[in-house]
Amino acid sequence: MQNIVGIDIGGTFTDFVFYLRQSKKIEFWKELTTPNDPVAAVIEGLKRVHHLTLADKIRLGTTIATNALVTRQGAKVGYVTTKGFRDIPFIQRGDRRSHYDISWIKAKPFVERRYCYELNERLSAKGDVVVALDEAEVRELARTIRTESIEAVAICFLFSYMNPLHEIRTRKIIAEEIPGIPISISYDVLAKWKEYERASTTIADAFLKPVITHHFNRVQDRLAAAGVAGTIGIIKSNGGEATMANAAANPVQLALSGPTGTVVATRALARLTGIQNLVTFDMGGTSTDCSTVVGGREHITTGFEIEWGIPIQIPMLDIHTIGAGGGSIAWIDKGGMLRVGPQSAGSVPGPACYGRGGSEPTVTDANLVGGRLNPNYFLGGRMALDADAAIAAVGRVAESLKMPVDQTALAIIQIANNNMLGALRAVLLQRGFDPRDFTLVAAGGAGPVHTCELMRLASIPSSLVPNSPGQFSAFGFIVTDARVDKHRTAPQTSKAFNAERATVAMKELVDSATLELKAQGYSDNIEVYRSLEARYLGQNHELEVLFPSDEFTDGTISDLWRRFHEEHKARFGFNIPGETIETVTLKVVAVSLLKKPEVRILPAQVGTPEPGGTRRVLFEEAWLEVPIYNRESFGQGCRITGPAIIEEEASATVLCSGQQLTVDPFGNLLISA
Repeated sequence: MQNIVGIDIGGTFTDFVFYLRQSKKIEFWKELTTPNDPVAAVIEGLKRVHHLTLADKIRLGTTIATNALVTRQGAKVGYVTTKGFRDIPFIQRGDRRSHYDISWIKAKPFVERRYCYELNERLSAKGDVVVALDEAEVRELARTIRTESIEAVAICFLFSYMNPLHEIRTRKIIAEEIPGIPISISYDVLAKWKEYERASTTIADAFLKPVITHHFNRVQDRLAAAGVAGTIGIIKSNGGEATMANAAANPVQLALSGPTGTVVATRALARLTGIQNLVTFDMGGTSTDCSTVVGGREHITTGFEIEWGIPIQIPMLDIHTIGAGGGSIAWIDKGGMLRVGPQSAGSVPGPACYGRGGSEPTVTDANLVGGRLNPNYFLGGRMALDADAAIAAVGRVAESLKMPVDQTALAIIQIANNNMLGALRAVLLQRGFDPRDFTLVAAGGAGPVHTCELMRLASIPSSLVPNSPGQFSAFGFIVTDARVDKHRTAPQTSKAFNAERATVAMKELVDSATLELKAQGYSDNIEVYRSLEARYLGQNHELEVLFPSDEFTDGTISDLWRRFHEEHKARFGFNIPGETIETVTLKVVAVSLLKKPEVRILPAQVGTPEPGGTRRVLFEEAWLEVPIYNRESFGQGCRITGPAIIEEEASATVLCSGQQLTVDPFGNLLISA
């Protein structure tokens, strides 16, 4: 097995995890992110890694696609569609974000209307050719596109998800006429129905292609110039690894690359510990990401929107993100009320206590004022925190509120906790899950600081703090697999289900997914998972049902209908036996299982752990003198009762009064109320 470096570029810190094959040792560290040049922090962090060779692997989670979409810094796109349908990206949907706000304006698509073009071609809803493609018209259009200095082309024809013939031919002709221009076709990007969603996703893919290609070329050149070798793998939004070339060819798949590592690592944690239901709580410097692993499996969604009304429906891990992190700024609104976030101090200038020019009070400053953080042991002592600057920053808000500084710091912490409680409820209660069935996984540098209070607020009975929680997302990158998701709309009903047609369509998806893996060099240990999205005829939302067979027979079809009725009742509380079921989308996941690092068993605890000292820490009830432990002193089976602080290099766990902490065989901290 090769050495592996996992790198997660966050808004405040860039995290590194390095697995050394021979010694089986895993190293963790952080560097402050350089927002104007994220690669600089990557190069700085890799200076700690010696002798990387081309046989070694670098796995990178990147926010470049996310940032390009959010800031709209992408390519000039030309949109090509069926005659009469060029306004689909602008009409969008009939819903509104604010029904009674007459000043609300819908978000603009990633293409200008003057660069939207129509071709006189048409397919039927079954994929039959109604109007043949006029190739001379396509060539004329290509010449028009060339004169407009368009940088990328998105092609999305009506019903092309049933038959890609016209899209493929149009792409070939435009490529002949304009050599080298990036082209995205909807059949490759999103072969599903719903014209607007398909068009929006295809346009976003084209919008990103030149940006991602340029960025990846720059990353490779700069790493090579810095003397860094190693094969680079990119983490996609579905949590799987792809080659850099494949990621550049399908850049919309990177729209949510960065936050996926924590979910992947949590899935690995579920397998390791046997705890099947976990809810992730990844609190970094800028944001908090929450997701679930249920029954040992992560949840994949296609219901993602860049902005309200601008969907990209590629398969991605279902992650709920809010602007709440250690760098979230505390401020007073026009009504005189204390608010926290979503604005963040980031890494530049950072919280006031960083001493990098920041003056606004943040959650990190409040935790420092409350004694929850050790100013002399931040990042293991590599970065000293300025407690006086934190007190001064919080004090300015306290003065406006006419409150004591310590109570203001506590209020900032409590408001941040309530913001994060909303994110947890969004992934649990709003999806029909009972919080009492879950364990809260505290990740990110700030996650362990807040996890014990959040347990109580969210009625979650237990929490788990993994090893090196501050780099848990980057750890997920070194334990992930290569993965390809393929979806295709193929509507049928249970009253007239064509088994042969469904079998052929499913096999085509399987072949396409496995071929894409093998083309990237992932040819070993491939596993394939099949499922369908189905609904009662007339419903508007589908339910995913696993399909464990490789073909549709009388027996497998009958079992499919039975399980749909059962899962519908479990999910929605009712079912309608005998009602017609409509299958909408066939789904295939192909995974190449990559070799994983070995997890060491922690030696047993010898004697009772001794604290390294005590410190006054502010809790909701009062200031308390609490013992301070170093996590490195803990062995397997170690037990502690709160209140206490457990410090480690990139985080600190704040154990509330009466809570019990136990160290499991792998070094994870298990906390119960």
